[in-house]
Amino acid sequence: MIHEYASNDAIVTPEGVFIIGTYDGNGVPNAMNAAWGQQSDYGQITLFLGHHKTTENIEKTHAFTVAFATVDTLVVSDYFGMETGSRVNKIEKAGVCVHRAPHVNAPVLECYPVTLECSLVSWDEESGFLTGKIECMLADESVLTDGKVDLDKLKPILFDSTSGSYRSFGPIVGKAFHDGLALKK
Repeated sequence: MIHEYASNDAIVTPEGVFIIGTYDGNGVPNAMNAAWGQQSDYGQITLFLGHHKTTENIEKTHAFTVAFATVDTLVVSDYFGMETGSRVNKIEKAGVCVHRAPHVNAPVLECYPVTLECSLVSWDEESGFLTGKIECMLADESVLTDGKVDLDKLKPILFDSTSGSYRSFGPIVGKAFHDGLALKK
């Protein structure tokens, strides 16, 4: 039996957990947890955000970082989605160390092993579409295999909107652009 659901009950899954790092006009770092985002072109990321302290900061600096939340950073990542940077210095309260990104005017949160440095391409407040050009990717050696990010080592988490929980990334189950060749003959 097939069940029907209203559009606001539909799911699109999986959803990555992205930590958006910005500086405000005074150089104070901020971080926000965002689940709605994706690679939108080679070297480009699009996030879908409402109006937040983070988007105000991006409008001023035209730069941001995107870190991938992991099993090891789950608690701090969840916290970054629970507070607003308009009332609380979340970075200070969480005890997270930051340094300025080498290529853009945004903070790198040192507890995250993979961070994208992004410059603003476009921001449409009405639709919430925020697109950034990925200027550089910073990756800790601990999550690399043969010079590439190894998702088994990174252990990224995913947001499960159906249960309001986080899930861990699973094992490889097939090879892209290869396994379907069996049907192409």
